[in-house]
Amino acid sequence: MQSAYIHLYLIIINIITFALYGLDKWRAMTRQWRIREKKLIGLALIGGSIGAMIGMTVFHHKTRKWYFKLGIPGIFVLQIMFAIHFILKS
Repeated sequence: MQSAYIHLYLIIINIITFALYGLDKWRAMTRQWRIREKKLIGLALIGGSIGAMIGMTVFHHKTRKWYFKLGIPGIFVLQIMFAIHFILKS
């Protein structure tokens, strides 16, 4: 049951992250207020790294900034390592 909540959380946070990358790209193109980069990176840190990577690819957004280009996949790798450690420990 607990893993179902974790899966649901990850699905929701990744959908939100993906949508916010798209929204920020649209705002950039229409010269509106932007979503802070700290917020976009923060969403990846709390589980939205897959949504962030897909959003970066689909919307071609934040792909020139090294801290997104390297940081988001780095966060994803660390999250996978944490998950493997957690699974093996239980």
